[in-house]
Amino acid sequence: MDDHNGLRLRALDPRDQAAFAATRDDPLGRRFLPCLPATTSAYSYVILDGEADDPVGGLELDQLLPGRGSAEARFWVGPHARRRRLATTALRVLSERVFAGAPGVPRLQRLELLIHQDNPVAQRVALAAGYTREGERRGALPNPAGGRDDVLIYSRLADDPGEPAERLLPDLPGGELTDGVVTLRPLGEDDVAFYTELHGYPDVVASSVPPVPPTPDEVRRRCGWAAAHWLAGNRADLVVVDAASGAPAGEISLYYQEPRTGQAMIGYSMLPEFRGRGLVTQAAKLLALWVFAETGVVRLIAGALPENVGSQRVLEKAGFQREAYLRSRLPGLAGTRHDDVQFVLFAEDLLAQASGAELTQPG
Repeated sequence: MDDHNGLRLRALDPRDQAAFAATRDDPLGRRFLPCLPATTSAYSYVILDGEADDPVGGLELDQLLPGRGSAEARFWVGPHARRRRLATTALRVLSERVFAGAPGVPRLQRLELLIHQDNPVAQRVALAAGYTREGERRGALPNPAGGRDDVLIYSRLADDPGEPAERLLPDLPGGELTDGVVTLRPLGEDDVAFYTELHGYPDVVASSVPPVPPTPDEVRRRCGWAAAHWLAGNRADLVVVDAASGAPAGEISLYYQEPRTGQAMIGYSMLPEFRGRGLVTQAAKLLALWVFAETGVVRLIAGALPENVGSQRVLEKAGFQREAYLRSRLPGLAGTRHDDVQFVLFAEDLLAQASGAELTQPG
């Protein structure tokens, strides 16, 4: 295949077998690559970088269904060639050639990618190459433990524009938000111990929905799949870090419930030793500023149990205004229901609060 900004693709040749296998035999990075079988498919291609003739990665077309005009695509890049957009460029080039019916490739109308939830690297490649997340497929791939894994489905059609869609929840600038008092960073798989501790406190559990402690598997999924939810645009889970000590102090999450109406919700929890210092109020303000500046959210809501006066004060200090008392809105234990006091924040509320704070500063 032709050169594309220094990247070349060519059909797999017997002479490439050893190097081709080596690019995907990476113990440290294997978990960030799509699940691959030991054998190659009838349509396997090597990724070449520049003038070098040794493969740096590969692509495959599998599960070819000519009658449906569809196939499953897989891609990977070896560890020494990552972070250079080679996988994105290669996937885009192969996709466009498949849809155009170029020589040496089958002409198709649809390509699918199956990607694990805890593989945000491959998800980012898919999005950048013009693929759309469709949903989940249960038990689609076998795992080394003998079970089967649920996976995400990304697809691209022949008449899709092929450009990355604008994300509902963009990345944080520089990877985090900070005001010098608190720092907000994305929740990740390394936060399992912290998340387990936080959600082991009875008062944190009592304010959760539903009010039951998460299982170890649920904690691992919450932390390991947080990046996937962020990329999907339905949730942003963040750790609230005490800027002075650098210690994780709590969590705050944004739930983008209604993109069509521009409404989202926040929820938060703090470790006992960090309460009463205004950190969660600062975190709510910081998150709200980013939400209104960088997303389509117009209404930011939050709720608190009627007896949780502390949480209601946090919201009021962050600029939220009480809006409604919702009877029996939240599920409790053993079929019970709990009332919910709902608060709302608009961008103009934050601006008014900021202006008021400036006017009260000594001049």
